[in-house]
Amino acid sequence: MVRKLIGTVVIMGAMAAMLSLSVLAVFTDSDAVGTNSFATGSLSLTTSPTSTIWTAVTAAVPGDKATGTLTVTNAGTLSLRYAVSGTNTDATLSAGMNLRIGLKGGAGCDFPYHNDNGTTTSLTDDTQLYAGLLNVALLMGSSAQGDDAGDRTLAASATDDLCFAVVLPDTATNSVAGLSNTTTFTFDSEQTVNNP
Repeated sequence: MVRKLIGTVVIMGAMAAMLSLSVLAVFTDSDAVGTNSFATGSLSLTTSPTSTIWTAVTAAVPGDKATGTLTVTNAGTLSLRYAVSGTNTDATLSAGMNLRIGLKGGAGCDFPYHNDNGTTTSLTDDTQLYAGLLNVALLMGSSAQGDDAGDRTLAASATDDLCFAVVLPDTATNSVAGLSNTTTFTFDSEQTVNNP
């Protein structure tokens, strides 16, 4: 029994010695690598005004025109491209009218943009972006993803000042008399980075 007891004490002593070796002081070092942030950009296209580009025309006759301006702003942090489409409430009247959109190049738009017969006038400072019938759905670029012909590119915080003009040509017939049309312009935008 004493031998067993002595053997147990010896074994426990050996284990205690091994444990004491494992808790000896050692030099250590730790390095933290922080501030690994990842923030996404924002895409925001705004227009001013937000509703009416030109003053409402009532009781118009052939040869009458309407003009107005619109500022498009990239209010986001990413470069973007945008397209413009249009919808109309009256297919007959909108098919008989001409629309012209220009990029303002000087202090003011080069209005009137149209002659009474619906043909376009010469531009002094502005750049023509669209000229054709009012009832065309895709007016500038395309809302399809990717870089399409006619899309306008804007850097962050940049603006485009657009000039809009419509005319009911003096060749209009009685088929458009008594009609009323409302046009809605839609501006669709998308990022340009990683989006060929």
